Amino acid sequence: MKKYFIALGLAAIFALPACSGSDDSGSGSVNDPVADEFIRAADISTLPEIEAEGTVFYAGETAEDPVTTLKNAGVNCARIRIWHNPSNGHSGIQEVKALAQRVKNAGMKVWLTVHYSDTWADPGQQLVPSAWSALSFDELKIAAENYTSQILTEIDPDIIQIGNETNDGLLWPAGRLSANETQSVALFQAISQKIRTQSPDAKIMLHYAGISGAEWFFSKMSDIDYDYIGLSYYPVWHGSNVALLTNLIDTLGASHDKKVLIAETAYPFTLGWNDWTNNIVGEQGQLVPGYPATPIGQKGFLRTIRNIVDASPHGHGFAYWGGEWIAFRGTEATNGSTFENQALWDFDHKKLPVMDAFNP
Repeated sequence: MKKYFIALGLAAIFALPACSGSDDSGSGSVNDPVADEFIRAADISTLPEIEAEGTVFYAGETAEDPVTTLKNAGVNCARIRIWHNPSNGHSGIQEVKALAQRVKNAGMKVWLTVHYSDTWADPGQQLVPSAWSALSFDELKIAAENYTSQILTEIDPDIIQIGNETNDGLLWPAGRLSANETQSVALFQAISQKIRTQSPDAKIMLHYAGISGAEWFFSKMSDIDYDYIGLSYYPVWHGSNVALLTNLIDTLGASHDKKVLIAETAYPFTLGWNDWTNNIVGEQGQLVPGYPATPIGQKGFLRTIRNIVDASPHGHGFAYWGGEWIAFRGTEATNGSTFENQALWDFDHKKLPVMDAFNP
């Protein structure tokens, strides 16, 4: 039987309130990628790798470009990660540049998540790119500025995220916030200033994973010039007390005079699996009461998250993470997807009802 990763230390689970859909805040048209409107985003970072293996996505019984499917569902922004020099070539600057242009051609915003690493950057690791490993701190700061400048020149994103889930800073050990606060803040400042100078219309986001510790992190970032607070929120890791999430959005937005987005969230439509790669969520105890692991439960969860953000005077949008990450290497793959049961397409690669939650 397939084994699953089980999250430890899960906070007490509380049922989320049922919510209906709501209109966007802001004044922009869905078809205007420049307007500063309520963000309804999907992260599609793995899409080029998935499509390279011949995967076909469907809207009903008809094969359809997944970017088109998302746009038609109401997604107005695509979130894309970028790695410095990835070992497998995916999520590097040339692949991301092509994907970003595809998104722009569809009339959507481009939201870049710059990891400042060759691989995953998250609360547990922020590895310096191998090409920068021997640099002094001053040289590292210049390298980060120059890399940011290259990204802005070649891709020109609407939103640029300085790091990914930088709970303890970025570019460790030099930029680790808890150990080298002055240097960590200096890195954020240098990158932010480069963006402001070169691309003044781009929105700058700082990103924190979870609820606990978020106020500490953003207080440390008080001298950074940025626009958006981004939060990761997964019940399996961050608990399901929605009052905490609601209060945090309001508190952070008011304290720092920023707009707040849920930059990552996801929920399963089944506890089953479609390949032999261990899934992150796969047990009943990892669910939120009132939101079963069904297509309707998944849709209800995302609509609730959307409405929590939309209800706050500081809320500005949300992004679904891993929605494209179906079991693209076949049912026997042990190096496939850890997320196929949380995707936006089912095991037959057909779009799920959860996409209704993006509808304007």
